[in-house]
Amino acid sequence: MLLDPHQLAALSAILRHGSFDAAAAELAVTPSAISQRIKALEDRVGASLIHRGTPCTGTPAGQRIARYAEDVGLLEAQLARELTLAQEPGSARVRVAVPADILATWFIDAMARVPDMLFDLVIDDQDHSADWLRRGEVSAAVTVGGQTVSGCDAIELGVLRYLPTASPKFVNTWFKNGVTEETLSKAPCLVFNRKDGLQKAWIANHTGKHLSPPFHFLPSSQGFVDAAVAGIGWGMNPAALAQDAMARGLLSPIVPDAPLDIALSWQVGRVLAPALKPLTQAVQHAAQRVLLPSQGK
Repeated sequence: MLLDPHQLAALSAILRHGSFDAAAAELAVTPSAISQRIKALEDRVGASLIHRGTPCTGTPAGQRIARYAEDVGLLEAQLARELTLAQEPGSARVRVAVPADILATWFIDAMARVPDMLFDLVIDDQDHSADWLRRGEVSAAVTVGGQTVSGCDAIELGVLRYLPTASPKFVNTWFKNGVTEETLSKAPCLVFNRKDGLQKAWIANHTGKHLSPPFHFLPSSQGFVDAAVAGIGWGMNPAALAQDAMARGLLSPIVPDAPLDIALSWQVGRVLAPALKPLTQAVQHAAQRVLLPSQGK
């Protein structure tokens, strides 16, 4: 099935901006022209593609076709590079799933190394970023562990080290009798969101028990550090984010020399891997500056 590129561009722009008017402004056409393109595309594929509302959102078919349009853009950008054709900067757009801690510690460095690419980042818990790849909703992702998603190439990046940290006052209040099963079950901890299992994983490693301590939901990587400094709770903070506060005496490990190391991989759809090679190289370079070597390397 051949799809009109102007119609695909209209669909992508609507889903990106959430409205027909904003899509028309980006593409320098009238809202009526955008509506006509979407109607023609829906007639072509025989399905509704957009939930009209505020904002407009894509139906499953609409989201899949918009991903196809972005993939085509990436492949065209690769072809232009290979043939040294004239190409406007920023014409290629890529959707990537990235854990919040990765974005806060090193992924922006990778983005800066590919200035001719536009990013649509999906932020999710590190244990779930691979799910976006499995559903075909992103072209690449930073994932946990070494299990490769079907249809993707996987590259080991290294280990992100987490430290169980809290303010000295918090440690003196909640852990004055030591960090034990009893004190961990009572001391408030920080949890990024309902998918975040880092704190419980560290507790299980330290005590051999599966505990359910009281917790605060705090969906911000830097906010995690700030909340720990403020004495609100203890949490697993990336060493790269916590090191400044630790050097200033504002944070300390609740248990010395007891990190939790999380192995990370970069996974990219195999069809798009050649087109995304510059991004892959940028990700590897940025990761090497922050992550520890994987075990066995």
